[in-house]
Amino acid sequence: MNKNITALYNIAQKETRKILGLMSGTSLDGLDIALCDVSGSGENTDVKILEFETISYSENLKNEIRKVFAQRTIDFQHLALLNEWIGILHSDMINDCLKKWNISSSEVDLIASHGQTVLHAPKFLHQQEKFPNATLQIGDGDHIAVKTGIITLSDFRQKHVAAGGEGAPLAVYGDYLLFGKKGENRIMLNMGGIGNYTYLPASLNAEEVFVTDTGTANTLIDIFTKHYFPEKSYDKDAQIAQQGIVNQELLNQLKKDDFFQKSFPKSIGQELFNFDFVQSALVKLKLENISASDLLATLTRLSAETIAQAIYFTIENTLIPAEEFHIYMSGGGTNNPLLVKWLKELLPCQFHTSDDLGILSDAKEAVLFALLANETVSGGDYNFGNSKGIPSVTMGKISFPD
Repeated sequence: MNKNITALYNIAQKETRKILGLMSGTSLDGLDIALCDVSGSGENTDVKILEFETISYSENLKNEIRKVFAQRTIDFQHLALLNEWIGILHSDMINDCLKKWNISSSEVDLIASHGQTVLHAPKFLHQQEKFPNATLQIGDGDHIAVKTGIITLSDFRQKHVAAGGEGAPLAVYGDYLLFGKKGENRIMLNMGGIGNYTYLPASLNAEEVFVTDTGTANTLIDIFTKHYFPEKSYDKDAQIAQQGIVNQELLNQLKKDDFFQKSFPKSIGQELFNFDFVQSALVKLKLENISASDLLATLTRLSAETIAQAIYFTIENTLIPAEEFHIYMSGGGTNNPLLVKWLKELLPCQFHTSDDLGILSDAKEAVLFALLANETVSGGDYNFGNSKGIPSVTMGKISFPD
């Protein structure tokens, strides 16, 4: 038997596995690296975060990614080169963290690498009948495995697409395994570049679980913060937005987009929610001279209202009073006081962060990919039944170090 297959078999039998979860989102702010002890599998999964760090992306790296990110016309050679280069850079970041934490690569069982999304194209968006849903993440898993010496799982979203999903959101799988609680209706709300949430019913019935993207969360806020203030990558503490006034005419125009009228569940990315999405509305309404603070206030309100609208879809379908729902927030939007304030005004639910469940909100997505890798290697079957958008599959391609 190949030695790597033997090693993988032995890892699968272990009571506890050390798994490095990696996540880099559409905000392009950096790579989240979470070293986790993961024991058990399925509904008996338990996870403990041993170390966590976010390694910021350099402006050079961000600019290289932006050349292909959510673009229809690109330099194909540049995309191919980026795939290899990001794999190498992520490997270097991993090795630096392990050195800093005084942990050898031989102590780590698996790496779970999400990669860097460069295109998300569900069929409703690309509208080409003969083509299926599509998504693309780069940062080659073989490069990571070879340069770190650790078995690596990557490219998780392709199996989801192959099984009939849109490749997103994937948080539902880890949310269900880790955060479901009998007797409590939970909404696991992640506010990264794009917002998404998982509904975990008090019954713990997997077939009642629901997941969807909501639309923009931080993406448009970040894009226009950088547009007006090139030295800033985001509106820290909503300092700019809080000085502005929401332009209701613009807000109404942005909410007219077909995405917000499309039935749930759905997924989306910067292929829609980008600079041109807002700029075209500004031109149409002759609001090109809107102040930075008023625009950022309006975009923050757009995120709040569309997130709340999506969550109300679940609340109304369950016929459970909103007051009985517990919302656990994670992602960068958790740190936006204006966004959180408006969400609390719009949703009469009980608000928490994932920190209250023992998982750092900034680390949650990286941890969830560690759980996906754990299921692929050590898990059994669990069935989401006929839940739309949640294929009952394990995910991730396996790369060996040599």
